[in-house]
Amino acid sequence: MAVLKVKFTKTKRDKLAQILWILNWVSVVSGIILFSLGLFLKIEIKKRKEVMAKGDINSVPNMLISVGVIACIINFLGGKICYDCSDANKFSRWKLVMLPYIVCTFCFTFCILVGALMCYTMRNELEESLYLGLRDAIKFYKDTDIPGRCFLKKTVDLLQIGFHCCGNNGFRDWFEIQWVSPRYLNMASKEVQDRLKSNVDGKFLVDGVPFSCCNPSSPRPCIQYQLTNNSAHYNYDFLTEELNIWVKGCREALLDYYTSIMRSIGIAALLIWLFELSVLIGVRYLQTAMKNVLLLGDLEGESDGWLLENSFVETAKYNISIIKNLGKANQISTVSGMNDPNINVQNTDCGKTNLTTKSIPAARILSWSEHARVIAMHKQMFQRGWVYIY
Repeated sequence: MAVLKVKFTKTKRDKLAQILWILNWVSVVSGIILFSLGLFLKIEIKKRKEVMAKGDINSVPNMLISVGVIACIINFLGGKICYDCSDANKFSRWKLVMLPYIVCTFCFTFCILVGALMCYTMRNELEESLYLGLRDAIKFYKDTDIPGRCFLKKTVDLLQIGFHCCGNNGFRDWFEIQWVSPRYLNMASKEVQDRLKSNVDGKFLVDGVPFSCCNPSSPRPCIQYQLTNNSAHYNYDFLTEELNIWVKGCREALLDYYTSIMRSIGIAALLIWLFELSVLIGVRYLQTAMKNVLLLGDLEGESDGWLLENSFVETAKYNISIIKNLGKANQISTVSGMNDPNINVQNTDCGKTNLTTKSIPAARILSWSEHARVIAMHKQMFQRGWVYIY
C-alpha cells in the first residue's frame, strides 16, 4: 500500500511543476546563504587563529561551504527538471534520472541537517582550542623580540581591549607568568633580583596585569600593579572594592561570541533543511505522478502520486534484501573451483568425443496475478501502437 497517496489531475501536475521550479530557484539562493554563512564563520575563526590551538574547529565552516556549493548545483538541476515536467514528452528524457536525483537530494538534505547539528556540538572543541591557544599566547606575551612570537603582544592586547576581558580564565592568570620582557628589567635593581629569586623558575612574577586589562569606564585611575596589596593604594580594599580591570576571562568572552554566531547559523541551517525537505517531497510527488501518467497512457487524465510505493516496513525489507543480494553476488570463493557447477560433472560417451553435460537453469514460474498483469500490459501496448525500447 502506497504511503501518503495523492491524486493529481493534469492541471495540478502542471501547477506543482511550476511551483517546484520557483522553489528550486529559491533553494539556489538558500545554498548561497549557506555558503556565505560558512565563509563568514571561517573568516571569524581565522581572524583569531593566533589564540586558538590547531584542531578540527574548521570542520563546521568547511561543511557549510561544501553543502552550500552542492545546494546551488543540485537545485539548479532540479529547477530544469521541474520545468520540463510540465510537458510529458520532455519528462520522458528525465524519467530515468529523477529517482537517482531524488536519492542524491535526500542525502544532500541529510548533510544540511548534520551541518546544523554540528553548529551546536562544536562548543566543546572550540573551548579546548581557545584554552590551549590563549594559554600559549599569554605565555609568549613577553617575547616581542623573537620571530614568530613578536606579534602576540599586540594580538592579546587588542583582544583584551575589544572583548573586555583579561587573561585566559581571569586576571589572575597574569600573576602566574612573567609577562614583562627581560629587555625592560633592570637586573641591577635589588627589587628585580628579589623577585627573580622568590620562585623556583627564576621568573619575574608580579601581581599585576597589562594595560589592556584596564576598564576605561572606571572612575578611578587604573590600578595595574600590586592588585592584592591594600596598603599600596589609598582608600583601596582588594576584597571589597570592585576592581577597575576586566574580570571576565578571554576564553569565556570568545566562547560566548562564537557560540552566539554558531547558534544563529544553526537556526538558519535548520530552516533551510526544512525548506529543502519540503521541496524534495514535492519533487517525489511530481516524479511518481508523471511516471504513472506514462504507465496509464492517458496524458490528460488523472494519476496517483506518493512518497513510497509500499509501506515503510516493506520498503526497508526490500532495500535490505537488495543489499544482501549484492553482497552475495560480490563474494568470490578463495578455493579454486569451490562453487563451480561445471566441476565433476559426469561425461556421456558419444563415440570419439566426450561432451560435458551442462545444467540448464530452471525458469521461474509466474503466478496467475503476474501472468494476467503481463498479458494486460502487452494488450495495451498493441492497442495503442506503442513501441518500448529497453
